[in-house]
Amino acid sequence: MSERVQIDETDRRILALLEEDARRTIADIAGHVNLSPAPVKRRVDRLEQLGVIAGYTVLVDHGKLGAEIEAFTEVRLDGDADADVVADEMARRPEVREVFTMAGDPDALVRIRVADVAHLKQVVNELRRSRNVTGTKSLIVLDRRGSSARRRPQRSPASSSPDAASSPSAPSSGRSPLAGGSVSGSSAGS
Repeated sequence: MSERVQIDETDRRILALLEEDARRTIADIAGHVNLSPAPVKRRVDRLEQLGVIAGYTVLVDHGKLGAEIEAFTEVRLDGDADADVVADEMARRPEVREVFTMAGDPDALVRIRVADVAHLKQVVNELRRSRNVTGTKSLIVLDRRGSSARRRPQRSPASSSPDAASSPSAPSSGRSPLAGGSVSGSSAGS
């Protein structure tokens, strides 16, 4: 279990704004939470140091990259299986985006991204051949709603201009991805 961290309502609003668009500038966040940029920067730094902000990411339209199908496969293991070991093995496959070990039935839930149904069949068959797997059930995603499906606002041309990079809110140390400027993310896999 993670250690519980105490945050206030302003921290929650900052987190909500960053979840909505991780590229927001400190100045933009400050305007939304009625603080000046300096205290917002300190709060974001604190949230990063405490591990509340674990990283920054981008949402990728995998369909445009040829991975049209997203599916979840329930995996059942025999009684002797070490679910963590099996999950680690499954997570090594490039098509596997996430593996969740579960309490109850099924033992694991695997999120998969593939090009087409034939590719999904191939991946699921390989998962079935994993040691200790006694059964699988796959569900294909038809549509998605909720936080990870949100489309982020498009940046205006002004925010990506060279002048925007030299604004007072531009990063100065390179230490933090949000060191006063906008965040450019690394993919955590969507």
